[in-house]
Amino acid sequence: MKASSSLKTVQPDISISECSYSKVLEIIANKWSALVIYALEDGIIRYGEISKRIDGISKKMLTQTLRQLERDGLVQRDMTPSVPPIVEYSLTKLGESLLEPLSALKQWTRTNYSLVELARSSFDQANKKE
Repeated sequence: MKASSSLKTVQPDISISECSYSKVLEIIANKWSALVIYALEDGIIRYGEISKRIDGISKKMLTQTLRQLERDGLVQRDMTPSVPPIVEYSLTKLGESLLEPLSALKQWTRTNYSLVELARSSFDQANKKE
C-alpha cells in the first residue's frame, strides 16, 4: 500500500516578525491607537475633541498617533481652509472594521480585568521581598 502524501498549508508562526498578525498588532496594540479609534467611533470629530476624549494623551502623542493611523489607512483627515483651518478626523471603512474586534476586547476587559488585578495582587503578595 502506497503512503499518501497530503499537502498542508503551513500557517505562519505568529511570533515571526514577518507575520501579518504581528504587523497588525504593531499598529493597534499600543495604548494610544486603540483609544484614538474608540474616540472616533461616533463619527467625524475635531482634534480638540479627540484630545478631550482621551485622558492623559499629550498633543505630540495624539498628533503622532493620528498620522500613523492615517498612514495605515485607518483614519481620514479632512482640512477645510479657513482661519484658523478646520481639521476633522474620521475612521475609514478599514478603520471602522476594527471596531468590532476592539469592542470584543473592551467587553473582555469589563468582564475579566478584576480577575487580572486579583492575580497581580496575589502574585505580588507571594513574591514580596521581606
